[in-house]
Amino acid sequence: MPRSDAQRARSLAEVEGLAWLLDNSIPVPGTGGRRFGIDAIIGLVPGIGDAIGAVISAYIINEAREMGAPRSVLYRMMSNVMIETVIGSIPVAGDLFDAAFKANSRNLALLARYQLDPRGSRR
Repeated sequence: MPRSDAQRARSLAEVEGLAWLLDNSIPVPGTGGRRFGIDAIIGLVPGIGDAIGAVISAYIINEAREMGAPRSVLYRMMSNVMIETVIGSIPVAGDLFDAAFKANSRNLALLARYQLDPRGSRR
């Protein structure tokens, strides 16, 4: 059943907040405004941290699906999460990559682009 405009707006606000929390919620003092999120901290937990981050990121992808995003956009979103999860699982270097790559923010940008230009984002 298609979502109403109000439901889509509420879902988008929820996804924006979650992406911010995961990727940009913690400022790094003395770096000129650089930020990272709790996803980078969760990823520090050996073995399961990156898997937990991927599961939380999957929620954003599911919300995008429910908002009507096409498969091409969803596949790109899944690719971002897979890249972050696989490379993020490498000790130390992966954690730095995880803090810099920000898959959830990238996915939010893909979703926003789809909502602004549905036909153009399918290509």
